[in-house]
Amino acid sequence: MEDFSKIIESLYVRLVHTNQLEIIKSVHVKDYYDLHNVIILVNKGSITFGKANEEVNEGEIFFVPSGKVVSVRYGSRQGQSVSREELNNTFNNYFKADDINPTSENLVVIKFEAKVFESVNFFQSTDIPAFKIEGEPLLISGIRELAQEASEDLPGKERMIKINTDRLVVNIIRHILKNQIFTEQLATNINYFKDPRLLDIFSYIKDNLSGDLSNRTLSNVANVSEDYVGQYFKMLTGINPQDYIEYQRMERAVELLRTTKTTVNNISEELGYKDTAYFCRRFKMMFGISAGKMRKREGSSGF
Repeated sequence: MEDFSKIIESLYVRLVHTNQLEIIKSVHVKDYYDLHNVIILVNKGSITFGKANEEVNEGEIFFVPSGKVVSVRYGSRQGQSVSREELNNTFNNYFKADDINPTSENLVVIKFEAKVFESVNFFQSTDIPAFKIEGEPLLISGIRELAQEASEDLPGKERMIKINTDRLVVNIIRHILKNQIFTEQLATNINYFKDPRLLDIFSYIKDNLSGDLSNRTLSNVANVSEDYVGQYFKMLTGINPQDYIEYQRMERAVELLRTTKTTVNNISEELGYKDTAYFCRRFKMMFGISAGKMRKREGSSGF
């Protein structure tokens, strides 16, 4: 528990987005995932997920860690089966965000970041799957309070959002530990947070996304051989360093698309891509939507 307390203290937590959605037509998303952690409270109706078609019913919570791909059915009926890209293009056929009917099937959706040392996505790094949370009234009330706070314009709004998002993350981790779920994944993956050389690599990548991040450069940062650095990184994290670097660059690209008017071409250059067309292909492959459409989606309702 002491190790987890240290990790929790080191977490950088940030609310990305919150919304309440009415399900106007059931839909099955074959390959749902998001760059951020997504937690969904089912106010009314149901969600079914995974190969076992596990149900999340009224008053229960569904959690999808950052980057995890999972099959999800929204709504109590069978519904049409679509890809995440198709859902992005037809979102308003299935969900409604404004003037929702509280007697219809509806959800509270919250996206958030939780990074160790502001570098590593905690829930993604622990390699846990999407899962259901039940029997946690503190989490339920916390989700509702956070969504309510985010929807209003009151004095101290940002401070309250920070406090409530911190509480949300801590209570998710406490739920995992209390119920002893995913203990093998946690025990295996948490150890690399103790390795100062790996943490140096994470920090260097974060600060130099536009620069040279070859294995040769990373080997100098970690003071290990160029031939070994890739094996060393993958042994501790489960992924090779270049895949991790691309993920971090794409995460930064999404942030820039959401928060600035920087052109896609300039974003590509800023993140170290020499070919904008290649950047755009990789972006669409990762998110199922083009960078341009991602920007247009911002400000509209959605997951």
